[in-house]
Amino acid sequence: MIDLRLLREDPDRVRASQRARGEDVGLVDALLSADERRRSSGSRFDELRNEQKQLGKLIPKAQGEEKAELLKRTAVLAAEVKAANAEQSEADAEAQRLLGQLANLLHPDAPIGGEEDFVTLEHIGTPRDFAAEGFEPRDHVELGRILGAIDIERAAKVSGSRFYYLTGIGALLELALVNMAIAQAVEAGFTPMLTPALVKPRAMEGTGFLGQAAENVFRLEQDDFYLVGTSEVPLAAYHMDEIIDADKLPLRYAGFSPCFRREAGTYGKDTRGIIRVHQFDKVEMFSYVAPEEAEAEHARLLQWEKDFLNKLELAYRVIDVASGDLGASAYRKFDIEAWIPTQGKFRELTSTSNCTEFQARRLDIRMRGEGGNKPLATLNGTLCAVPRTIVAILETHQQADGSVTVPEALRPYLGGRTVLEPIAK
Repeated sequence: MIDLRLLREDPDRVRASQRARGEDVGLVDALLSADERRRSSGSRFDELRNEQKQLGKLIPKAQGEEKAELLKRTAVLAAEVKAANAEQSEADAEAQRLLGQLANLLHPDAPIGGEEDFVTLEHIGTPRDFAAEGFEPRDHVELGRILGAIDIERAAKVSGSRFYYLTGIGALLELALVNMAIAQAVEAGFTPMLTPALVKPRAMEGTGFLGQAAENVFRLEQDDFYLVGTSEVPLAAYHMDEIIDADKLPLRYAGFSPCFRREAGTYGKDTRGIIRVHQFDKVEMFSYVAPEEAEAEHARLLQWEKDFLNKLELAYRVIDVASGDLGASAYRKFDIEAWIPTQGKFRELTSTSNCTEFQARRLDIRMRGEGGNKPLATLNGTLCAVPRTIVAILETHQQADGSVTVPEALRPYLGGRTVLEPIAK
């Protein structure tokens, strides 16, 4: 959530941010009104309580008619105090409810608009010209069949659409990518983590995934658990309700976990293959930093993502995501999209978001420094979303006979293999 003081001091900035995101601008005025009611009722409550204390001192000294009047006033005052307390509690609950619905502020440089209004920051690498090489590229589904790496048909039989098996070299390829990603993260100073896939409502709500993103979250109603769509959730909630010494920052974690997404609203999109699925594995970077370090950390996370994809020898672009396509927690987000040859376009592989103090306020995570305790900043960045990375590798590095050249940096994690060979033609 945002700082209420900022809302009071500069409501127009918050309105502009809501408008740019395509969110409800009226929420700002409703929150301001609830906040004013909360503060005024709080002041009224304090005044009445103070009067109660003063009467408490006068009554023992009073006598006769004066004492009777004081006791009469005490009874009336008790009812007024109770009513003021109830009003304050009601207004506070309403303010907190509305504050929880308000998205994070936007970075001043974030592009304004919808999904297609992103700004391309750079292109890295050159897509292969398969026509010049004299053959038509196969898509990852066909390559997965030839290599004995991906089985979608049996997954559909067992679990339905948008599921898959990774088999043989496909399973080994996932393990290689995960180990390579974790090794890079550890070298950069991250603590590796295996995180829970089930979390309580507060963890999911605190990270901002029960607002606009709620439709894509799986919930186990009988047990009141949520299945995480990213290890960002348990990593963000790891220090929930804690105060961290400022000299211990930055804290950096690299979480490996299964991820679950309903993919609501994507009927008919990416129904072939493993680009858009209900379950996948991912290595996620997560940072806790002082607020003044957040933008520099965001740049570092982006560079670590680029380093990883450079090692995989993929062609990609970096985009600055537009306001209407940001999650509620993100102040600014950069996506990296890899070139997928058979689709003839770039597809998202990683993203990194600066969430400023938004999640920390919701999860009550603070830093202890010279100026006292205050919320810190949280950031996240995908290091490796496994299935889409496999898609990019197979399609980018395929050969005419259906084999796939293994990027040099990945070979040590695949037992030294230089080529993935077809097992069926």
